[in-house]
Amino acid sequence: MISKRLVYTLMVSLVAAIGGFLFGYDWVVIGGAKPFYEIYFGIADAPLMQGWVMGSAIIGCIVGVVVSGSFSDRLGRKPLMLAAAVIFLLSAIGTGMANTLSALITYRVLGGVGIGIASALAPLYIAEIVPARSRGVYVSINQLTIVLGILMAQVVNWLIAEPVGGGVDLERSWNVNEGWRWMFWACGVPALLYMVLLIFIPESPRWLTLHGKYGKARAIFNRIGGEAYADETVETAKQTSQTEEEHIAWRYFFTPPIRKILLIGIVIAAFQQWCGINVIFNYAQEVFEAAGYGVSDILFNIVITGATNVVFTVVGMYAVDRIGRRTLMVGGALGLTCIYALMGFCYYMEVSGIAVLLLVVAAIACYAMTLAPVTWVVLSEIFPNRIRGRAMGIATFSLWVACFILTYSFPLLNTALGAYGTFWLYGVVCLLGFLFVKTQLPETKGQTLEEIEQKLTGRRPR
Repeated sequence: MISKRLVYTLMVSLVAAIGGFLFGYDWVVIGGAKPFYEIYFGIADAPLMQGWVMGSAIIGCIVGVVVSGSFSDRLGRKPLMLAAAVIFLLSAIGTGMANTLSALITYRVLGGVGIGIASALAPLYIAEIVPARSRGVYVSINQLTIVLGILMAQVVNWLIAEPVGGGVDLERSWNVNEGWRWMFWACGVPALLYMVLLIFIPESPRWLTLHGKYGKARAIFNRIGGEAYADETVETAKQTSQTEEEHIAWRYFFTPPIRKILLIGIVIAAFQQWCGINVIFNYAQEVFEAAGYGVSDILFNIVITGATNVVFTVVGMYAVDRIGRRTLMVGGALGLTCIYALMGFCYYMEVSGIAVLLLVVAAIACYAMTLAPVTWVVLSEIFPNRIRGRAMGIATFSLWVACFILTYSFPLLNTALGAYGTFWLYGVVCLLGFLFVKTQLPETKGQTLEEIEQKLTGRRPR
């Protein structure tokens, strides 16, 4: 029989993870709307503006993570997640209503702020509320909702877009004049649901402990793990948070133990992007065209990659608390190195069709069950309690900057190096990531957040 504690923990985690769903949906929905709004706004032959519209959300993401780190440590995790829900709702409505290109870009930047806040706080909140023994799988729920959001955006785009046959004036079609708007408006439904459900979940009990609200924290931990668990967790959290005031100033981030932990977080976050998988999602058309696929085949292949992403994310959720974080990340980095070597070879030898599709699916499967979920798990647990919000913000800032560089550099790399050279370059990055993870990342499986803090900082609680 499923216990009330398990149901409560799962429901709270699922509500927080809706932020991940909105992150995934809002990030990908623009890909389906792209062919239509570009004609509507007259930028179909303006690659510079196309790139700016596609990448504008990343600017918002960077602002969002900067805001989330400092404010979530001061105000709490829940108020910032509520702010993200409101931002997602306003962005969905505003983007769909945009009648000028500047309005479209403004609301895409606003949506990016929501993505930035959600991407930093959803995994952090879940990590702070669930027991150590199952933290990996619960934090991975956020990654599962991200990929479900991606898949949902792909399906919604496909269902909304009306078929356009030969001889039809695309500029006058419903897709160009109205259809793309509904793709964005559809995001308003889960955003509203997220906003309402957030009202009913508690503040992070570890944040409450850090701010001296021990009674409220103990009550929440009691609902999750019982009285003994609540007493032990609150007492341990109190001990690890009893540091001097100078330790929470910004100069604390440059002290030897914290500096190393922060470097690990920054590198791992950037590596998750620079491993190259998001190129396949953001530039699927170009990747598959280079492999000789036509438009209809490309749309079908995108659905295949989206489904693969979901299935193997579930595999990763199963493995993260059994195999361990470090082992999965080492295996993922090495696996992508080998796959990219083969992909580059196929492009170099002008091999097309099913061979490339299978390698793309293999790369997504490898990423989905290793680097994608495990990165968020590691980032949510390696930073000390007292600075976790700000440190998570810094690491997530690194992730989005890396994403911005990756997104904008791919067309340049693809032109300069060709598809084969670009994927070989990503293979080299993955090899370097493999070496870094193997030598620098400690295993954190099965340890409480306070135990991880003591292990990484070398400090014992007072």
